[in-house]
Amino acid sequence: MAASETLTAERILEATEEVLRRHGPAKATVVDVARALGVSHGTVYRHFRTKAALREAVTKRWLDRTSQSLSRFVTEDHDPETRLRDWLAGLFEAKRKKAGGDPELFATYSVLAEEAGEAVGDHIDELTGQLTEIVRAGVESGVFTVADPAVAARAVFQATGRFHDPSYAREWLKPGVEGEFEAMVELLLRGLRGCGAEGLRGCGAEGLRG
Repeated sequence: MAASETLTAERILEATEEVLRRHGPAKATVVDVARALGVSHGTVYRHFRTKAALREAVTKRWLDRTSQSLSRFVTEDHDPETRLRDWLAGLFEAKRKKAGGDPELFATYSVLAEEAGEAVGDHIDELTGQLTEIVRAGVESGVFTVADPAVAARAVFQATGRFHDPSYAREWLKPGVEGEFEAMVELLLRGLRGCGAEGLRGCGAEGLRG
């Protein structure tokens, strides 16, 4: 790094991502990151006090890319059903691109995510918060009939876990997975539309089987 360049937290995180891509989470060290930046490891520690803090920060940065890309669907100029479809499809596509486009880095972040409990928890809260806004808009417009948009949003998020949880990544490229995804989304929309005041819970087991 040139002496005239200012070392920022963002530059450290960019370098950390490259180091993780090259070495993987088991072998990557703060010394490797410092070497890539041309500074001492003590300089890196002035921005991130521990190796764990650095790893959690780079994981949060990775997760934030997804939530930021999905935020546009919350306020897009479409009806709530379309916004919900677009949001779920956007989440599925974002995860598939990460897994298929850079599998080594995806595997690395999957490992880091298991360590970064707080960052992952905050990420899930942000995603379900976005979903809640969409569901609430559907309730206000009379499209959805759920008593508690937040509860319904979390149920939708959990029900679609196969299409965004990294543990299912190997299934995302299998033939027919798009059709399975669309069937799941349609089933959930049916529940949100017409299962009475209790929403998805009002469908019961029979309703969820379609």
